[in-house]
Parts: sequence; C-alpha cells; structure tokens
Amino acid sequence: MSTPAPLLAAAQADLQALLRSGLADDGAVVRLLDRLLQLAHELKASDLHFEPYEGHYRIRVRIDGQLQELLRPALSLRERLASRIKVLARLDIAEKRLPQDGRLRHQLALGPWVDFRVSTLPTVHGEKLVVRLIDAAPAQLELDALGYENEQKAAVLRAIGRSHGMILVTGPTGSGKTLSLYSCLQMLNRPGVNICTAEDPCEINLTGINQVSIHEKAGLSFATALRAFLRQDPDVIMIGEIRDLETADMALKAAQTGHLVLSTLHTNDAPSTLTRLRQIGVAAHNVAASVVLITAQRLLRRLCTHCRRPIEAPRQLMIEAGCPSSWIESDVPIYQPVGCMHCLAGYLGRVGVFEVMPVSAAMAEIVLREGSAAELARQAAQESVLSLRQAAWRKVKLGQTSMEEVLAHTHA
Repeated sequence: MSTPAPLLAAAQADLQALLRSGLADDGAVVRLLDRLLQLAHELKASDLHFEPYEGHYRIRVRIDGQLQELLRPALSLRERLASRIKVLARLDIAEKRLPQDGRLRHQLALGPWVDFRVSTLPTVHGEKLVVRLIDAAPAQLELDALGYENEQKAAVLRAIGRSHGMILVTGPTGSGKTLSLYSCLQMLNRPGVNICTAEDPCEINLTGINQVSIHEKAGLSFATALRAFLRQDPDVIMIGEIRDLETADMALKAAQTGHLVLSTLHTNDAPSTLTRLRQIGVAAHNVAASVVLITAQRLLRRLCTHCRRPIEAPRQLMIEAGCPSSWIESDVPIYQPVGCMHCLAGYLGRVGVFEVMPVSAAMAEIVLREGSAAELARQAAQESVLSLRQAAWRKVKLGQTSMEEVLAHTHA
C-alpha cells in the first residue's frame, strides 16, 4: 500500500520545522539528510531528487511514479548536502565536473538498514543528485503479486521451466523490470541450480545466487562477466541489460547452448524487441533460434478504493482510446480518481500491466525473413497475445486504474 496525503503533508511540516531550528553546523545537515532518508522510506518512495536552480534549491520525492515536492531549503545548503551524500556513497567529493554513481547503506533511526543508489549530475547551477531506494525484501518476489493475467503467468512459467533459451523483459526505467526478473530467479533458485547474474549495480541480494556488480572503469563489463560465467558451469544467467552487440551475441549464443538466459532491453513493446536486436547487429537466425519469450511492462497508478467514482465516459473517447467494443455497449463501470485522506490525488500504489509474448514458430519465421515489428504485432494478435493497452483495459474493468492512466502509459 502506498502513502496517503496526510503523511506526506506531515513529512513536509516536519522538514520545515527542522529547517526553522537552524542548520548552521555540519551536524544539523547530517540530521536533515538522515530525516530525509527516513521519510523517503516511510513514504514508500522510489527516489529522492536534490535539485539546484538559479534562485532556489528543491528536494522532491517520487511516490507511485509521481514527483512530489518535499522541501525548498536555502540555496546555500546544496554543497553541504551534496558533500554529505557523496561521502556516504564513497564518491569523490572534489569531482563536480563529471557524473558519478555510487551506493550507500544507511541505518534508519530505530529501524532497519536500507540500501540506496546514488547518481550525481553536474548542472549549470550545481550538482543534482538522485538517491534511489532499493527495496530488497525477498517476500515481494512473487509472480502472483506483480499483476500478470492468468494466461500471461502460465506463459512465463512455461518459459522459465525450459532448460535453455532467452527471456527478455522490456520497458522504460522504473517500470519494474528488475522486480520481474528477480521474481523469476527466486522461483529458479533451488539447491540443484547454478545461477549467475551481472548487474549495474546489484539491487536485490538473494542468497544462493552468484551476483556480480559491473565495474566498467575496472574493465568488468557485461560482456566480460558473461564470458566468465560461461566458464562457471551455469544453469541460469541473468544479464542486467543488453547494451551492445558483443553482449547480445554472447547472450543469445549461450541461450542456444544449454543455458537459460534472462535480460532486459529498452523498447516500447514486445514485438519491437525482436527488431531491436537485429538493429543492434545480431544475426536474424540467432534471434529466431534463441528468444523464447518477451515481456513488455508498465506500472500504472492504482485507484484508491475509498474515493474512486464511477463516470460515464464519452462514447467517442472510449472508441479512440481502444476500449473493447463490448464494453461500450454494456454497463461495465469506469472509475476516475477523486482524492481523500487515504491517498494521493485519488491513487494509492501501483499495478503492473504486461504484454507477454511467447515467440512462436510463426514469429520466428517473420524474424528470419527480417519482417517488421508491425508484422510481428499482427501475428501476436492472431495468437491472442494481449497488448499493453488491452491488458491495461482489463485493469480498468476491475476498477484498479483509470482511463487517464491507460492513455498516458500505453498506446493502441
């Protein structure tokens, strides 16, 4: 469950009070940052943004995919806060001209240790920092909790039950790709299975899995790690992201030689993932012979059940939005957000929507003759593969999300 508006308002008031108490010494800055990290965790946020501008300094928090302003401290605090974060993340505090990435582990007040990922970016008005909270709770790594439709879950289970082949997860940053991959790895994580992962960085620690953090400056790339994995007698390999031809080629060939390979790629939907691999430079026959399943995914804000309200959407708008025609003629309710003390602007948490596309023989044939993504999409439709838009409409039908969220995050 996500965070209601009163808790966010209380957090903002708490930080304002802390500012009024004075931040003249370094100890006060330490206390402010500690409180910010504590509040981000309490608010179930994914990221904290520290943003310097010409006339002000802003701190925002991302909750359910939406940025909310937390605080506007004095502009003079930007250097001190940036230095404190960089010290905790073991970054070079003197380097302000180049981006840096790091990680910190911090104990919250009377609470658990929490992992954070830190990214710095030099802007014209100073360093912008983004601190990402990493939720490593293994209990959440379950396919049932992600939002798959029944037929989609069955397809995923068939794919991860294979002894070899490649499974790809695609979607924008922050769409839950890592959680999906680790949910699959958790199911595969058994005493008789050797699992190796290469990530940049490792976000979730799982006992029983051999995890490697990529270090490009030291020469440890995805391709280097994958080459080493193949000498480690693996059964399952997970590559955090396919970025180049060398990594793609090695991963696909590993999938053909007795290994189950999982990875991610940045594309808009499942069919375009196959054409994206060809654009990278991978031979069509390797793509057709290796990829067994592709999942595209998005996270949509979930409607608050306390205040959601049914509406009569204009017929033409529903047609243009790709709403199933059977709904337009029926009494299926469509809800809109309202907003109450239990939620933020009518939403409470998020729900996943998925396009799960097993690569059939017919699709492999299209890949071999270098057909387009549109051809693959038509074939997927013929095979009853739900598109992201269709899967999202199912969530609307269940009253879980709104038409606005569907239109914002999926395409027809």
